[in-house]
Amino acid sequence: MLRIFHDTKYEFVKHWRWAAGLTIAFILAGLITFGITGGVNYSIEFTGGTLMQVQFKTPPNVADVRATLDQAGITGAEIQQFGTATDYTIRAREEKQVAQQAAGAEGISKEIQSALDKKFGAGAVTVVRTEAVGPKVGSELRSGAAMAMLIASIFTLIYLAIRFDWRFGAAAVLSTVHDILVTFAFIKLLHIEVSLTVVAAILTLLGYSANDTIIIFDRVRENLRKPHKGMTLGQLLDKSINETLPRSIMTHATVLAATVALLILAGEVIRPFAWVMTFGVFVATFSSIYVAGPVLLWIESKYPREEDSATARAARAGNEAAAAAKPSGGRPERLATR
Repeated sequence: MLRIFHDTKYEFVKHWRWAAGLTIAFILAGLITFGITGGVNYSIEFTGGTLMQVQFKTPPNVADVRATLDQAGITGAEIQQFGTATDYTIRAREEKQVAQQAAGAEGISKEIQSALDKKFGAGAVTVVRTEAVGPKVGSELRSGAAMAMLIASIFTLIYLAIRFDWRFGAAAVLSTVHDILVTFAFIKLLHIEVSLTVVAAILTLLGYSANDTIIIFDRVRENLRKPHKGMTLGQLLDKSINETLPRSIMTHATVLAATVALLILAGEVIRPFAWVMTFGVFVATFSSIYVAGPVLLWIESKYPREEDSATARAARAGNEAAAAAKPSGGRPERLATR
C-alpha cells in the first residue's frame, strides 16, 4: 500500500503571518481590479439577453460579423472566438435588447441567425447553442444564487456550532468567508464570467473546504482527549494537521487531477467550473491549515474557556510549560503567537 507523508512533523501554524500577508495581498489585488474595471462579469443567465454559439464553415472576418449585426439592429454585441478559428460566441445584452426578451426570449437569436444567413449564405453558419433569458428571470436567478450561498453558510455555522464548540465553528465560518473573498478575487483577476455553473462551483468549493477544516478540527478534538503534557494548542494543531496530511494529500491530488482534466478537455461551458474548482483545491488546503487553525488560536487566546475542558487544559499546560522554560520574570507565551 502506498504510504506518503506519514509521521511528518511539519510546523505549519508558525508561518501564519506569512500566509496572512499572502492572502491579504491577493484579496487586495482583487479589490483593486474591482475598483478599476467594475463589478463581476455576469453571464446572460443573470443579466438577461441572448448568447449564441455559432460555427462558421470558414474563418470569418470579425469586423464583417459585427457590421452585419449592427445593420440588423443588434448593436454592441460581444463577439468572441474560442476553440478553433471557426467557433464564436455572440452575446447580445444591450438594455433595449434585454427588454425585448421580456416579450419573447428567443426573438433576438432569430434576428441574429437571419442576419448571419443573409450575409454569409444559408448553411454557412451553424448555430450550436442558444441561450435566451428575459430580464425578470435573470434578476430572480441572481437573487436565488446569492440566497443559496447565504443559506449554505448559515447551515454550515449551525452544524459546526452543534458538532463542535462555538470557537471551532467561528473559526471555520471565518475560514469560509476567506474562501469566498479569495475566490471572487480569483474570478475577477481571470475575468471569469459568473454563471450558474460558476455559482455551483463556488458552493461545491465551500463544502469541500468546510469538510477539510472539519476533518482537521475533528482530529484536534480527539487529540485533546489524550495526554499532551507541555503541548500548546498551536503544537496540538500542528500534530493534528500532520496526522491528517496523508489523507489530505491523496484527496486533494485526486480532485485536482479530475479538475485539471476538465480544464483541459472539457468545453467552454464546463471550463469556468473547472477553473474555480482547480483554484478551490488550493484554497481549501490553504484555508484549513493557515486560516482556520490560526483563527482558532486567536479566539482561544481572546475568549478562554472558564470550564475545565480539554482545550483549556491544553492551553493552560502549554502556557505554563512556556513560562517555566523562560528566564525568571518572562511572560507566558500567548496562544495566538505560540
